[in-house]
Amino acid sequence: MKATIDKIIETLKDIYPSLQEPIVTEVAREGNPFFVLISTILSLRTKDKTTKQATQRLLSVVKTPEEMLNLSVEKISQLIYPVGFYNVKAKNILKVCKILVEKYNAQVPDKLEYLLNLPNVGRKTANLVLSKGFNIPAICVDIHVHRISNRLGIVKTKTPTQTEFELTKVLPKKYWIEYNDLLVPFGQNICTPISPFCSKCKLENMCLKVGVKSSR
Repeated sequence: MKATIDKIIETLKDIYPSLQEPIVTEVAREGNPFFVLISTILSLRTKDKTTKQATQRLLSVVKTPEEMLNLSVEKISQLIYPVGFYNVKAKNILKVCKILVEKYNAQVPDKLEYLLNLPNVGRKTANLVLSKGFNIPAICVDIHVHRISNRLGIVKTKTPTQTEFELTKVLPKKYWIEYNDLLVPFGQNICTPISPFCSKCKLENMCLKVGVKSSR
């Protein structure tokens, strides 16, 4: 399996430059865990293009949790519109920033258990903050990582959480941080949920086509 995983990663790296990288990856280049956390919260159930624009608008106004607390829910909602559930996310962002200021000296914690204690921060968000915000090996599993990992036969699981735990057993640690980066744009553009572009996929010969209803 290791040889197969190495080949998969190598192929995905070849494909990656031709695809649009995830917005969180772009934000992570700033080297600011707070930016990664905010961008990830905004990205939930929202397309990357919309997330990118909302992230840029919000972070052009505020740079720290303290500055965020100076904004009203209405102002944050206005800045991040039209991300999915923008009113709810605005309230959650303020709640998160209040905790960061009061409990963590306005810093984003670098421990999984602390991140999971923040309002509406799940394993996907927490692991993405660890990996992209702190460069700590962690596997972020979203719907794309879950789907593709099963299609390629790397894991055989039913939920993203199961996929995360199984990947920690079979995926070499050196790939943990970049795994989400490589699979997300691949899943958005080629290995889509329905009617994936199998005919132009460089991994087609390694794919088990688990859950593939039709292909192009």
